Amino acid sequence: MLEDMFQSAGYQATKSLLDVAAERHKVLASNLANAETPGYRRMELSSSFEKSLKSSVADGDLRSIDSSKIDFSEDQSPTLRSDHTGNNVSVDQELMLLNENALRYEALGQFASGSLRQLKAAITGRIS
Repeated sequence: MLEDMFQSAGYQATKSLLDVAAERHKVLASNLANAETPGYRRMELSSSFEKSLKSSVADGDLRSIDSSKIDFSEDQSPTLRSDHTGNNVSVDQELMLLNENALRYEALGQFASGSLRQLKAAITGRIS
């Protein structure tokens, strides 16, 4: 029975999405750290992985999210401008994306810990 909870689609999807958010946070932090590096091009989730992720969420097929296939690539967005050194990192944009990603991670963490609190309440017979 306990194993069933950890194998549920919701829990597995939350775990995978937490993995994606954690990896994305590392990449965003790396972008920020390289904001002054000449020629550095910002990295982001690859468009193919992002499409696959959005498709899985939209279809409700949350079990198909495979965090082991997280892929990042150079951001090809035409809205990004390079400076005179060829660097296309905007510190303001990276900080905004880091904060957004941190909020997403926190929300997913709350969801996962809520499931564990329910399990604890069922076992102990009381809500803490």
